[in-house]
Amino acid sequence: MATIPITLRGAEKLKAELQKLKTVERPAVIAAIAEARSHGDLSENAEYDAAKDRQGFIEGRIAEVESKLSGSLIIDPSTLDVQGKVVFGSTVELEDEASGLRVKYQIVGEDEADLKLGLINIGSPIARALIGKHEGDTAEVLAPGGVRHYEIVAVSYV
Repeated sequence: MATIPITLRGAEKLKAELQKLKTVERPAVIAAIAEARSHGDLSENAEYDAAKDRQGFIEGRIAEVESKLSGSLIIDPSTLDVQGKVVFGSTVELEDEASGLRVKYQIVGEDEADLKLGLINIGSPIARALIGKHEGDTAEVLAPGGVRHYEIVAVSYV
Protein backbone atom coordinates (compact mmCIF):
# COMPACT_ATOMS: atom_id res chain seq x y z
CA MET A 1 0.00 0.00 0.00
CA ALA A 2 1.31 3.44 -0.91
CA THR A 3 1.93 5.99 1.82
CA ILE A 4 -0.58 8.82 1.76
CA PRO A 5 0.61 12.23 2.99
CA ILE A 6 -1.74 14.01 5.37
CA THR A 7 -1.33 17.06 7.58
CA LEU A 8 -1.61 16.82 11.34
CA ARG A 9 -4.94 18.69 11.16
CA GLY A 10 -6.24 16.25 8.51
CA ALA A 11 -5.24 13.23 10.61
CA GLU A 12 -7.02 14.65 13.65
CA LYS A 13 -10.14 15.24 11.54
CA LEU A 14 -10.11 11.61 10.31
CA LYS A 15 -9.56 10.31 13.86
CA ALA A 16 -12.53 12.36 15.09
CA GLU A 17 -14.70 11.00 12.26
CA LEU A 18 -13.65 7.44 13.09
CA GLN A 19 -14.43 7.98 16.78
CA LYS A 20 -17.90 9.32 15.92
CA LEU A 21 -18.60 6.44 13.54
CA LYS A 22 -17.64 3.86 16.15
CA THR A 23 -19.21 5.43 19.24
CA VAL A 24 -22.29 7.21 17.87
CA GLU A 25 -23.24 6.04 14.39
CA ARG A 26 -22.58 2.30 14.78
CA PRO A 27 -24.55 1.92 18.05
CA ALA A 28 -27.43 4.01 16.63
CA VAL A 29 -27.76 1.82 13.55
CA ILE A 30 -27.57 -1.35 15.66
CA ALA A 31 -30.43 -0.01 17.78
CA ALA A 32 -32.40 0.86 14.61
CA ILE A 33 -31.94 -2.69 13.29
CA ALA A 34 -33.10 -4.16 16.60
CA GLU A 35 -36.14 -1.87 16.60
CA ALA A 36 -37.01 -2.81 13.01
CA ARG A 37 -36.65 -6.52 13.81
CA SER A 38 -39.13 -6.17 16.63
CA HIS A 39 -41.80 -5.16 14.08
CA GLY A 40 -42.00 -8.70 12.74
CA ASP A 41 -41.69 -9.95 9.15
CA LEU A 42 -38.32 -8.84 7.80
CA SER A 43 -39.13 -9.64 4.16
CA GLU A 44 -41.41 -6.60 3.84
CA ASN A 45 -39.82 -4.34 6.43
CA ALA A 46 -38.52 -1.14 4.78
CA GLU A 47 -37.15 0.19 8.09
CA TYR A 48 -35.04 -2.93 8.46
CA ASP A 49 -33.73 -2.70 4.89
CA ALA A 50 -32.86 0.98 5.33
CA ALA A 51 -31.08 0.31 8.63
CA LYS A 52 -29.09 -2.58 7.12
CA ASP A 53 -28.08 -0.34 4.18
CA ARG A 54 -26.99 2.36 6.62
CA GLN A 55 -25.03 -0.21 8.61
CA GLY A 56 -23.22 -1.31 5.44
CA PHE A 57 -22.31 2.30 4.66
CA ILE A 58 -21.02 2.95 8.20
CA GLU A 59 -18.95 -0.24 8.31
CA GLY A 60 -17.49 0.55 4.88
CA ARG A 61 -16.57 4.08 5.95
CA ILE A 62 -14.97 2.79 9.16
CA ALA A 63 -12.81 0.40 7.13
CA GLU A 64 -11.91 3.17 4.66
CA VAL A 65 -10.90 5.66 7.38
CA GLU A 66 -8.91 3.03 9.30
CA SER A 67 -7.10 2.10 6.08
CA LYS A 68 -6.29 5.74 5.30
CA LEU A 69 -4.99 6.37 8.80
CA SER A 70 -2.85 3.23 8.83
CA GLY A 71 -1.31 4.06 5.45
CA SER A 72 -0.78 7.74 6.09
CA LEU A 73 2.36 9.75 6.67
CA ILE A 74 1.40 12.54 9.05
CA ILE A 75 3.24 15.77 8.32
CA ASP A 76 3.21 18.78 10.63
CA PRO A 77 3.95 21.76 8.37
CA SER A 78 5.17 23.86 11.31
CA THR A 79 8.14 21.50 11.78
CA LEU A 80 9.32 21.68 8.17
CA ASP A 81 12.69 23.31 7.48
CA VAL A 82 13.04 23.48 3.70
CA GLN A 83 14.26 27.07 3.23
CA GLY A 84 11.28 28.52 1.38
CA LYS A 85 10.71 25.57 -0.93
CA VAL A 86 7.12 24.65 -1.77
CA VAL A 87 6.42 21.17 -0.39
CA PHE A 88 3.44 19.23 0.94
CA GLY A 89 1.89 21.22 3.79
CA SER A 90 3.25 24.58 2.60
CA THR A 91 1.03 27.63 2.56
CA VAL A 92 1.72 29.55 -0.63
CA GLU A 93 0.67 33.09 -1.54
CA LEU A 94 0.39 33.53 -5.29
CA GLU A 95 -0.17 36.43 -7.64
CA ASP A 96 -1.78 35.83 -11.01
CA GLU A 97 0.56 37.57 -13.44
CA ALA A 98 -2.27 38.42 -15.86
CA SER A 99 -4.82 39.84 -13.41
CA GLY A 100 -2.69 40.75 -10.38
CA LEU A 101 -5.15 38.84 -8.19
CA ARG A 102 -3.56 37.34 -5.06
CA VAL A 103 -4.63 34.03 -3.55
CA LYS A 104 -3.33 31.89 -0.70
CA TYR A 105 -3.42 28.09 -0.67
CA GLN A 106 -2.16 25.32 1.57
CA ILE A 107 -1.15 22.10 -0.18
CA VAL A 108 -2.83 19.20 1.62
CA GLY A 109 -3.91 15.59 1.11
CA GLU A 110 -6.90 14.43 -0.91
CA ASP A 111 -9.22 14.03 2.09
CA GLU A 112 -8.46 17.50 3.43
CA ALA A 113 -8.86 19.52 0.23
CA ASP A 114 -11.46 22.29 0.33
CA LEU A 115 -10.97 25.12 -2.14
CA LYS A 116 -13.34 27.41 -0.20
CA LEU A 117 -10.94 27.18 2.76
CA GLY A 118 -7.85 27.58 0.58
CA LEU A 119 -6.85 23.91 0.94
CA ILE A 120 -5.76 22.35 -2.37
CA ASN A 121 -5.11 18.69 -3.12
CA ILE A 122 -1.47 17.69 -3.66
CA GLY A 123 -2.60 16.04 -6.91
CA SER A 124 -4.25 19.16 -8.35
CA PRO A 125 -2.65 20.84 -11.37
CA ILE A 126 -1.77 23.99 -9.43
CA ALA A 127 -0.19 22.08 -6.54
CA ARG A 128 1.84 19.92 -8.94
CA ALA A 129 3.07 23.09 -10.68
CA LEU A 130 4.10 24.66 -7.36
CA ILE A 131 5.92 21.73 -5.72
CA GLY A 132 9.67 22.24 -5.70
CA LYS A 133 9.53 25.95 -6.52
CA HIS A 134 10.74 28.79 -4.24
CA GLU A 135 9.52 32.25 -3.30
CA GLY A 136 9.96 34.56 -6.30
CA ASP A 137 9.65 31.75 -8.87
CA THR A 138 6.90 31.64 -11.49
CA ALA A 139 4.69 28.59 -11.83
CA GLU A 140 2.96 27.73 -15.10
CA VAL A 141 -0.39 26.03 -14.55
CA LEU A 142 -2.43 24.36 -17.25
CA ALA A 143 -5.95 25.37 -16.22
CA PRO A 144 -9.26 24.60 -18.00
CA GLY A 145 -9.23 28.17 -19.37
CA GLY A 146 -5.67 27.86 -20.68
CA VAL A 147 -2.17 28.33 -19.30
CA ARG A 148 -1.91 30.66 -16.28
CA HIS A 149 1.26 32.06 -14.76
CA TYR A 150 1.53 32.63 -11.02
CA GLU A 151 4.34 34.32 -9.16
CA ILE A 152 5.09 32.78 -5.77
CA VAL A 153 4.92 35.78 -3.43
CA ALA A 154 5.42 33.97 -0.12
CA VAL A 155 5.88 30.46 1.26
CA SER A 156 5.13 29.61 4.90
CA TYR A 157 4.76 26.49 7.02
CA VAL A 158 1.91 26.78 9.53
